[in-house]
Amino acid sequence: MKAWVLRDVGSIEFGMVDKPRPDRGEVVVAVKAAGICGSDIPRIYRTGAHVHPLIPGHEFAGVVEETGLDTAEEWQGKRVGIFPLIPCKECKPCLNRQYEMCRNYNYLGSRRDGGFAEYVKVPAQNLILLPEGVSFEEAAMLEPMAVAVHAMRRALPGTGENIVICGLGTIGLLLLMFLLEEQRRSHHSGTILAVGNKEFQKQKALLFGLPEECYCDSRTEHVGKWIEEHTLGGADVFFECVGKNETLTWAVDDTAPGGRICLVGNPASHMTLRKDVYWKILRNEQTIMGTWNSSFTGEEADDWHYVMKLLSDKRITPGILISHRLPLEELGQGFCLMRDKSEDYVKIMGIM
Repeated sequence: MKAWVLRDVGSIEFGMVDKPRPDRGEVVVAVKAAGICGSDIPRIYRTGAHVHPLIPGHEFAGVVEETGLDTAEEWQGKRVGIFPLIPCKECKPCLNRQYEMCRNYNYLGSRRDGGFAEYVKVPAQNLILLPEGVSFEEAAMLEPMAVAVHAMRRALPGTGENIVICGLGTIGLLLLMFLLEEQRRSHHSGTILAVGNKEFQKQKALLFGLPEECYCDSRTEHVGKWIEEHTLGGADVFFECVGKNETLTWAVDDTAPGGRICLVGNPASHMTLRKDVYWKILRNEQTIMGTWNSSFTGEEADDWHYVMKLLSDKRITPGILISHRLPLEELGQGFCLMRDKSEDYVKIMGIM
């Protein structure tokens, strides 16, 4: 089969490799769509993966082509999305069915072969059936959408609370999409505000339904003053989706007393807090929480099924964020584009 293989840091090649065969409890999926995640780029060009050689890619969807032993044959030929984290099922979080916090997990695309290939083998327990009307491209975005939903559910924004999303990369924009949908569904009376620094991000936010007056361009506005003017006291919930010292400081400064700060952005470098910022957390009795990955238990209450329900009901439109569509053999152009930031992009999708 054809695949992108990461041989070492900075050495990724497109070529022929052996097609996988399913082990016990596994299936082989013919990949139909695969998105490039921002985390794939440092994995390919700076840090490497946990093992080499490795086929990267953890955001993908496709059709079950082959089933292994002890695998329900009903999966054969089914259209599926794939939860990429493979839990150990033995550690304390796993025993509490909090698989996203597994202490000894495996992971498609970083610890074992992933979806930048024609075929990939995955545990049958990691499959989710795609309803009619949900496209492969949408299903390849299930993982980042579920990550955004997980953050939203961690922070539990309430009716009437003012919400700030700082950072409008893929996760920040998807979080905005879900919060606006929740606002429409529950008649949320608070204000949802978004802080970004790129015009194309603003245009995507407006397409989701964000009023223009609720967008702040951090290049031209004083963020703290702008948030104060729009909330009269600071955010009740602040989603920090960047992962930099500057934006973490904004989060503390611009969250109201008793408010909640949800840290979503992966840090690009070491994170530190000045003494005066730390004091504000104490004096304002702010709650700071982290969020990681998403919940997938196979039950209707998990993050993935929450997303799937909205997708099947056509209440969300993640396809708006697909800025580039590339055939598998040209996916390397997407890697370079994201590494070099040579043009605007949100989600780059490989189409098989």
